[in-house]
Amino acid sequence: MANEDQKDFNVMLKRKNGMPKIQIIDDDASIKKYGGNRMYFAPPIDYDMVMKKIPNGKVITVGAIREYFARHHDADFTDPITAGIFVSIAAWASHQRDEDKTPYWRTLKAKGELNPKYPGGVVKQRSLLEAEGHEIIQRGRTNLRYYVKDYENVCVNLEELL
Repeated sequence: MANEDQKDFNVMLKRKNGMPKIQIIDDDASIKKYGGNRMYFAPPIDYDMVMKKIPNGKVITVGAIREYFARHHDADFTDPITAGIFVSIAAWASHQRDEDKTPYWRTLKAKGELNPKYPGGVVKQRSLLEAEGHEIIQRGRTNLRYYVKDYENVCVNLEELL
């Protein structure tokens, strides 16, 4: 996303755009990759709702949220592109609010990676996670990426949480 300071992410967060919905796909490569043809689209507010429930000291991945939505909506998978966009919208919407904050920094990318598209980028997310007791590790030599060390041990089980 670009020009974040000029957008009203709280309006974007509440847009449904025909979601939730299931779309049947017929692309063989995608069906093989995702294990089926029933693709679920959750509205942005649903991602925000899940992200708000992640407690201090715990984390979740976007992939785990997607898997939870697919299981609970009779789908084979949840669209990964909109998921990434909607998680970012939830983060920026929270950043723009004075109340009812979403602890977006607890939602990680695959393999526990920090998200550079969040408000303040990796630097702010790292600071917030470290303040909650997480250790952040760096990987790469030229393309540096940051991860929550042993994130699997502090990942929330959405089935138990929701």
